[in-house]
Formats: sequence, C-alpha cells, structure tokens
Amino acid sequence: MLLCAAAAVVVGVGCQQKTEPVTEEKELAGCQVAILLTEGFQDQEALHPMDYLTERGATITVIGPAVETVKAYNSDVEITIEKTVAEVSVDDFDALVIPGGQSPARLREDETVVAFVREFVESGKPVAAICHGPQVLVAAGVMDGKRATCYAGIAQELIDAGVEYEDVELIRDGNIITSRLPQDLPVFSHAIAQALTEKAGGQ
Repeated sequence: MLLCAAAAVVVGVGCQQKTEPVTEEKELAGCQVAILLTEGFQDQEALHPMDYLTERGATITVIGPAVETVKAYNSDVEITIEKTVAEVSVDDFDALVIPGGQSPARLREDETVVAFVREFVESGKPVAAICHGPQVLVAAGVMDGKRATCYAGIAQELIDAGVEYEDVELIRDGNIITSRLPQDLPVFSHAIAQALTEKAGGQ
C-alpha cells in the first residue's frame, strides 16, 4: 500500500481518496517522495519537482550516496542530501524522482544506488527521470523494451539499452516517467503528481 493511500484511510485525505473537499494544494497529503541526486545535479530539474509536489502536500526527502551538501553544475544552488540510499528502503517512499545534469553519471557508478533504483522500478511505484536521469535507469537494467525520452545527447545510450526512444516532452510507460529538458518540467512534475494520485486510487 502506498504511504499516501494509507494516510487517506486515516485522515480522509490522500493522493486521491478524499471524503470531503480539500484544496488542490493538499491532494498529495501523506505522499512520501524521494529525490535522488548527488554533486552536479541540474538545479531546475531538482527544485521544480520538489516545489511542485511540496505545494500539493507531498513530503520530500533528498537521498544520495552520502549525507552531504552538493552543488548544481549550472548554478550556485546547493541541496543537502538528508539520507543515504543505504539507510532507506523502497517501502519508505511512494515515488522516486531522478533529476538530470552531471549527477546521474555519478549515481550510476554506485552499485547500492543502482540496486535501489532497480528495486523501486520493480515495485511498481512511480519512477520519474528527466534529462540525463534515465542513465541511472539504464544502469539498473530496467529499460529494455520500454518507451522513453531523455536529453538528446544521451539518446543513443537508451537506444543501445533496448529503449524505444522518442524526442517528445514526456513519456509514461508503465510506472516509468521520462522527460528531456528543463522546458519540460511543468508537464514532468504534473505527471508525477498524477501518477501518485492514480496509484493511491488503485490501492
């Protein structure tokens, strides 16, 4: 059961199960979302989903290989990783978001991170990756036969991994959500929220 669905049972408000009118901003109350990143993340691709989901009631936890403060590659934005991947469980979260930038190339070299991402995808919970983020999904070996998009510069990596690549702003294939660029962030973040409400409604 999703954590946000469980919250709906308790308080009558969740990703989708509502017993009384609530504000749109709280539609994700009780949802736990992990943002997976490390040094060199793309600032907008981390901050936009964090802000969008938080405004709608979700709780965000930033996870990575180590508890530390890391910097974006494209600005002075810094984010503190709150928990290591090794100390959390897939059961702790309802969705996983992987921002792009230079961060995914580092993340895919960490076996613990790759195993966590693989387990998350296999759980059926939403996993969203933007820009270079799908590199981690490829490393996890979960993309063969999937439809996906990404930053054009790594498209061949996905194709070589058996992905049906399309240059479009958003693709949802099962529980995997992918987008290309910061310009796609409005639809990307919305798709994550939508996937959470759908998943909760199906529990």
